[in-house]
Formats: sequence, C-alpha cells, structure tokens
Amino acid sequence: MNREKFIDIYGGIYEHSPWVAAKVWQSGDRANSVVDPKRDLESEMKAVVEASGREEKLALLRAHPTLAGREAASGKLSRESAKEQRGAGLGQCSPEEFQELQDLNAAYSKKFGFPFIIAVGGLNRSDILRNFRMRIKNSAENEFATALKEVHKIAKLRLAALSKE
Repeated sequence: MNREKFIDIYGGIYEHSPWVAAKVWQSGDRANSVVDPKRDLESEMKAVVEASGREEKLALLRAHPTLAGREAASGKLSRESAKEQRGAGLGQCSPEEFQELQDLNAAYSKKFGFPFIIAVGGLNRSDILRNFRMRIKNSAENEFATALKEVHKIAKLRLAALSKE
C-alpha cells in the first residue's frame, strides 16, 4: 500500500487530522511492504498523538465538531462524525435538550478553547448531557487530558468500524 492510499484509508481516524496517519506512515518502512492488518495501528496512531506538542494536540481537539452544532445542522460533519452523532440520537433532541446542548457547547468552548468531545458510541442523549454537565466543572488541564482520552476512544471505535467494512 502506498502513502496516499494509507492516508486515504486512515486519515479520518483522527477527526480532520490526516497528519496522524501521515506520521504513522513515516515512522516505518511502509513503501516496500503491505500494511499488516494485524499491526496495532491504534497504538501507533495514539503514540503519534501523544508524542506531539501541546499546540498539535490542541489543534486536534479543535478539529472536532460541536455536538449537535452548526456542522450537524448544515450537513458539514465528516462521514464518521455524522454516523456517530446519529447513532447517539443527537438529531432527535427535544427543543429543551437541543437548547441545553447549545448552551453547554458555548460555555464549554469559552472555558476550555475547544469543543466538548466524547466518544458517543454506546451512549444516548441523556448519557451525553450528564457527562457534559459534569465535565464542564473540570479544571482546564484535567479537561484537556480527558478530551484527549475521548479522542483516542473515538479513534479506536473508528478503526474497529473500518475493519468491519
């Protein structure tokens, strides 16, 4: 598999951050080998993110859409995010739930400087709102670390879904 194909397949694992897949490609001699499906891409990709600087990590967090935000309303979510948000029922929010999400999104973004990120797989709207209400109380450093953990969970879920396709 060449570099372009690798990035085409794995570039969306981390939301709008194909640089993660590109660095994984660069980390080994991929040009002369076929990607081993048993290879632990999850660990390799996570290691690339963890080795990156704070600004790269912040950019990665900021690349995520807001939950039930304007990207969802305008149909501009990535294919993966749209599927994930649909699966959590975010498109079926009551007017009260939608307004609470909008209010929480605004307060969270103002406080932390990036959108609220949660791996929504297996969660429903109530679970997401409960987590949102709790996490907005976190310190900036604690929430930065929590958001990165959630990004890694999302990547793991996306890799698992990709392997089923």
